[in-house]
Amino acid sequence: MEIGRWVSFLLFGLLLLRVGSEELEQIKRTERISGSAGDVLEDDPVGRLKVFVYELPRKYNKKILQKDPRCLTHMFAAEIFMHRFLLSSPVRTLNPEEADWFYTPVYTTCDLTPNGLPLPFKSPRMMRSAIQLISSNWPYWNRTEGADHFFVVPHDFGACFHYQEEKAIERGILHMLKRATLVQTFGQRNHVCLKDGSITIPPYAPPQKMQAHLIPPEVPRSIFVYFRGLFYDMGNDPEGGYYARGARASVWENFKDNPLFDISTEHPTTYYEDMQRAIFCLCPLGWAPWSPRLVEGVIFGCIPVIIADDIVLPFADAIPWEDIGVFVSEEDVPKLDTILTSIPPEVILRKQRLLANPSMKQAMLFPQPAQPRDAFHQILNGLARKLPHDRSVYLKPGKKVLNWTAGPVGDLKPW
Repeated sequence: MEIGRWVSFLLFGLLLLRVGSEELEQIKRTERISGSAGDVLEDDPVGRLKVFVYELPRKYNKKILQKDPRCLTHMFAAEIFMHRFLLSSPVRTLNPEEADWFYTPVYTTCDLTPNGLPLPFKSPRMMRSAIQLISSNWPYWNRTEGADHFFVVPHDFGACFHYQEEKAIERGILHMLKRATLVQTFGQRNHVCLKDGSITIPPYAPPQKMQAHLIPPEVPRSIFVYFRGLFYDMGNDPEGGYYARGARASVWENFKDNPLFDISTEHPTTYYEDMQRAIFCLCPLGWAPWSPRLVEGVIFGCIPVIIADDIVLPFADAIPWEDIGVFVSEEDVPKLDTILTSIPPEVILRKQRLLANPSMKQAMLFPQPAQPRDAFHQILNGLARKLPHDRSVYLKPGKKVLNWTAGPVGDLKPW
C-alpha cells in the first residue's frame, strides 16, 4: 500500500481523537458499560464472604520479600499485595470456624535472577511445605483437602510452575492444589495448567508509576499501532519453535517496515506516554498468553489488540473484552494491517469511550491502599460467586483424594 494511504490513516487518527475527546467529555460521566458487566464491576463483596488468613512462618513470605524488594514491582506482585490487602480487609475473620475461604500466603514468585526474572523452580517444594504445615497445625485443610482454600499463583503458567509451556504441560498443576481454587494470571481454555473454577486476574502493574506518566487527554493519538517487547527469545528458544508460537516473529517479519506500525525491541523512557498517543496497542502472547500490556492498554485508553488463541481474560464476567478490544487469531497476524485499517471510525470511538470508563480501569489495578471496585475486590467477588460450597467438597473422616507423592521426584525434597 502506498505511503500516501498510510499518512491518511495517521491523519484520520488525529482527527478521530480530537473529535472523540470532545464527545467523550460529554458522555464519560453517564455512559455505563454495556450489558451486565457494569453491575458486576460494582459488586461489593463485603458481607458476602469471610476469609481466614493462615499465619505462616516468615520464611514463606515476608522474609523472602525482605531479601529481594524487587518482588514488589514485578508483574507477579499480586501475591504480595493480596496478602497485605486481606490482613486489613473487612472480609477477614479471625475465627476459622466461620470462614468461607482459607488463604495461605506463600510468595512463590519472589525468587529473582540478577536481571529480575522470577525462577519458579523452588515454588512446588515451597508450596508443598506450606500445605503440609497448615494441614498439620489446623484441621481445615484435611476436611476438604483444600477445596475451600484459595492460593494466589501468578506464574506464567500458574500452578504448573514453569515459564515454558512445553515443560509446564509436562509438569501439570501441582497435585496438592488440584482441589483448591487458583487465583492466577494464566488463563487459556482447555489447557492442562488452567483448573476449572480458577479466577483469572490481571498481572500487577504499579499504579503510582503509571499515574506519574499520564499526559493530558486532549493530546491526539498520532500512533496507529504500538508495541515494545521481544519478538524472539533467543536465550530460552534459540531455534524459534516455541516462543509466542511464532506470533511475535510474524509481527516483526511482516510489519517492521510498515509506517503504520511503531514496533521495536527498545523500551523507551516514554513508553507509557507513547501508549497514550496510540490508537491500537498489540498484546501478543509470549511464553504465556497474557502480558502486562493488557493492563497498560486499558489504563492508557489504547485499544488492546489481543493475539492469543483461546485466552481466558481477567475478570471476564465483569469486563466486556469483546467491546473494548480487538481479537486477532495467531494465524491471521500477517493480515493485521488490513484487519485494523478496516475497523470503522465509529467502532474505534466506541471502544475508546468504554476504555475511558473509570470503573474498568480500576478493576485492572492493585492500588495501595485498596479502593472500591479495584482488582482486590474483583477477586473477592469471584470468590463470593463460588459460594456456598457444595456439600460434596467435604470429605468423610479418613477419606483421601490427593496423592501427596505425585509429581516429579525433585518436588518431594524438603524446602
